[in-house]
Amino acid sequence: MRTISGLWRWRHNPLRRRTDLTEAWVALAALLLILFAAPMTGSVVGGVTQDALQQSVRDQRESRHVVTATVVRKLNRSPLDADPETSTGRDMRSRVLADWTAPDGTAQHGPVMAHVEDPQAGDNFALWTDGHGRVVARPLDPATATTHAVLAGFGATLLTAGLIDGFRRLIVWRMVRRRYARWDQAWDRAGPDWGRTGTGS
Repeated sequence: MRTISGLWRWRHNPLRRRTDLTEAWVALAALLLILFAAPMTGSVVGGVTQDALQQSVRDQRESRHVVTATVVRKLNRSPLDADPETSTGRDMRSRVLADWTAPDGTAQHGPVMAHVEDPQAGDNFALWTDGHGRVVARPLDPATATTHAVLAGFGATLLTAGLIDGFRRLIVWRMVRRRYARWDQAWDRAGPDWGRTGTGS
């Protein structure tokens, strides 16, 4: 920002170098891109992600169905869940052997996770399955899909801004390197005669 603020003051300054003005223009261009291009990129990415996720929500709601399952008996917790301190949201779920009827009318039987704290034989609980009765995850809800889309857009905005600033820094770094190289060449030419009376006369 200091470079940009000095752009107007330096435009007629006889002491300014050409690289000073170039650096200021590069910084100004980067700022404009960050202010306009980065949010636009985030908006596009967020919109595309939103459309894709909402379509996924509709597809999942069409292909996944909630059925009523009946507990046959409670099963022992999986060895992977043996440590009670490692469980969080799974505390309210129990591993049971259950019966349920698939949407296509076929009878199903097998071990599932039931959202029942203390399941007993004959207890009913909701279970998500596909059309053939295979257990599936709960479908994505629209609110969660929108949240993911917003996060994707925000991340794209930050990433674009970071890339623009990184490109600006790279340009400035190369300009500074070239400036130092020219200084070294000038010192090499002036070397032996620097400071002598009458040098250059």
